Amino acid sequence: MRVRLVTSEGPIVVALDARRAPVTTRNFLAYVDDGRYDGTSFYRAARRKSDPRFGMIQGGIDTDARRALLPIPIERTDKTGISHLDGTLSMARRTQPNSAAGNFFMTLGPIPTMDAQGSYAGYAAFGHIVAGMDVARRILAKPTGGGSGEMKGQMILSRVDLIRAERLDGKPQPTGKPRPWLLGIKRRDAK
Repeated sequence: MRVRLVTSEGPIVVALDARRAPVTTRNFLAYVDDGRYDGTSFYRAARRKSDPRFGMIQGGIDTDARRALLPIPIERTDKTGISHLDGTLSMARRTQPNSAAGNFFMTLGPIPTMDAQGSYAGYAAFGHIVAGMDVARRILAKPTGGGSGEMKGQMILSRVDLIRAERLDGKPQPTGKPRPWLLGIKRRDAK
């Protein structure tokens, strides 16, 4: 299953691993099919201090609760067998393991510390970039600052728009749940 993320820096195409990470894949596709990612952004770029060409970029609904679906249980990498290698797509979460919802990240270079190990749940990897690594690298190189805690200095200063997310395979299956972020917005093609 492939999804195209159309950004203001260019497109990124990801392949999702529905066989090994079905819960996380279904969650991501629900956001795609409902248009919950449309008009959001890539808002975080965390570069390695030792080599800033590597790190991770994060995007999605950020803190817009109007776009959020219920959090999902984590699919640990030690169960799925999907590791955080170069170009991995994974779900962001709060400190609680079962808190992933509408934010995701992409690794640029391997980040094994994101993988589950022992009592550490890690993050739920569920796909990888198949086209647009150059776009992901441009996003990673954007000037950053602001933020607090573990995100201090990692917020992208000039917004990278996530214009739309679209399935390239299969038929969209919207959840049918309310989409309150659209209230009051007129469609361009409406007369």
